[in-house]
Amino acid sequence: MSILENWQQWKSFLGDKVVHAQTDGMEESKMSEIAFQIGDYLAKNVDPKNEQERVLADLWSVADKKEQHTIANLMIKLVSGSSPH
Repeated sequence: MSILENWQQWKSFLGDKVVHAQTDGMEESKMSEIAFQIGDYLAKNVDPKNEQERVLADLWSVADKKEQHTIANLMIKLVSGSSPH
């Protein structure tokens, strides 16, 4: 089974990568840009494997670049357990 087929596994996988990036001292702006690039790649090249990914893909497809960056940043927050300030 692909990591993309299970939403909880996908979130766990992403969360792990975010924690490693933070531990290694990656700046938030760099993490944000990487998350945007991954989101853009997935939206253009990977068929959503579950309902949650379909919603994200649909939102991504109607968002402008600024909104796509917001979606990417929200995904970082979601998987890292960050809460709003």
